[in-house]
Amino acid sequence: MSVYQGRFDGRCAIVTGGASGLGKDVARRIVAEGGKVVLWDLNADALAAAKDEIGAAHVVALDVSDQAAVEAAATASVEAMGKVDILVCSAGITGATGPVHEYPLDSWRRVIDINLNGLFYCCRAVVPYLLANGYGRIVNLASVAGKEGNPNASAYSASKAGVIGLTKSLGKELATKNIIANALTPATFESPILAQLPASQVDYMRGKIPMGRLGEIHESTAMVCFMASEECSFTTASTFDTSGGRTTF
Repeated sequence: MSVYQGRFDGRCAIVTGGASGLGKDVARRIVAEGGKVVLWDLNADALAAAKDEIGAAHVVALDVSDQAAVEAAATASVEAMGKVDILVCSAGITGATGPVHEYPLDSWRRVIDINLNGLFYCCRAVVPYLLANGYGRIVNLASVAGKEGNPNASAYSASKAGVIGLTKSLGKELATKNIIANALTPATFESPILAQLPASQVDYMRGKIPMGRLGEIHESTAMVCFMASEECSFTTASTFDTSGGRTTF
C-alpha cells in the first residue's frame, strides 16, 4: 500500500463499520496519511482492539439503525476531534440468501434498517457539521449488486440500490456547499462479510467478474481515500467502481 504523506493533515473523519474489513482499512490509511478518525461499530470488543491498532481518536459502539444513537455518536465524535470533515459509511450486512417469495421478513427488515436507513441516519446527523465547516467529503459504500441485482440477495441488492439513489440526491443537494458525496460500488472483495454468505453465492459473484478473481481490500481502500480527499473536487452525486470490469456504468 502506498501512502500519500500528509494527504489528510488536519482532517477529521468518522468511519462506520470501522472495527473490521474495509472500514478499518480505510481508517488505518487516513491515520497513516495524517488524519484523525473516530470509529463506529456494533462490535465493542473489536472496536477497542481497532482503536489501539490504528490509533483512533475515539470509538463509539452503536447500532447505526438506532437513529437516536447515531445522533448522540455524531455529537460525541465532534467533541472528541473538534470537528468532522469526512464521513465514510461502511457499516453493512448481507442478510439471508434465498428467492424473493421465500425471503425471511426479519432479515429483509434488518438489512434495510442497517444498510439503507442506518446510512441515511449517519448522513443526516453528520451533514450539519460539514455545512458548518464549509467543507466535507462523504463516501457511501454501495455495491455492484445495487446496479445489477444479485439473485437470492434481494434485500442486499435493494438496500445498495437505495444507497446509490440517496447518494445522488445528497450530492446534488450539497453541490454548491463545497461538500462532495459519492458512492463506491465494489464487486466482491476479500472481507469478513463473506463469512455471512454460502460458498455457492461467493462463487457466483466471482464468476461474474471479468478479471476472474475477487477484489483485494487495498484496491477499494485506495479508491475510498481518493474520494475522501481534497483531490476529489469535481465529481459528486456519482459512483466509483472497483469491480474488476463487472460494471462499466
